[in-house]
Amino acid sequence: MKVYISGQKYFGGEVLRLCLNMGLDVVGVCCPIGDKYIGRLAALNNIPILPSGMLNYDTMPGGVDLGITAHSFDYIGKMTRYKTKHGWIGYHPSLLPRHRGRCSVEWAVRMRDAITGGSVFWLNAGIDRGDIAKQDFCFIDPKFFLMKPTEAASIIWRDTLLPMGVILLEGVIKDILGGNIVRVKQNEIHSTWEPSTEVNDIYKPDLLMIEMGK
Repeated sequence: MKVYISGQKYFGGEVLRLCLNMGLDVVGVCCPIGDKYIGRLAALNNIPILPSGMLNYDTMPGGVDLGITAHSFDYIGKMTRYKTKHGWIGYHPSLLPRHRGRCSVEWAVRMRDAITGGSVFWLNAGIDRGDIAKQDFCFIDPKFFLMKPTEAASIIWRDTLLPMGVILLEGVIKDILGGNIVRVKQNEIHSTWEPSTEVNDIYKPDLLMIEMGK
């Protein structure tokens, strides 16, 4: 199966490593210039690299079976999604549809959720709104509620949700290879969305749902 990965940082590198270990044909990677994880691993394996922000229908190679986002903040447009055989999947560190948005782990801590988790979902025009392919959960130790939310979120991501994401993606890829395509619609009744705490500008995700160009 031919896959294309858009991602960055350590998680992106681990997802690329997973795909290589599974014997998948990774035909390209889109990542920030100088990325020392997924970028370095792609270069070592002679995988073509496209700088972040440049991925679209024209720049993505043809014949791709599956697209994967791994800690990617690039928006994958409609034509780019439809260029692949199966579509695109991504990992979000929450039990979707709860805590959509960029800082989902931090908001789980801020809201003192007893349980959180991870979701592999199929990308669509919305932000973290696509059908669910696979999920898992974990408990949040109450000790994290006594810490700074950003610090607690970093630990929960690193120690629990990041490795969970790799395992979930592996499971979904195996399902797809076996012809088992799972798509479960998100229940909008339980959906929440919280703004990013990392930027000063007002973030308006609904604007990204307007399909324009590629």
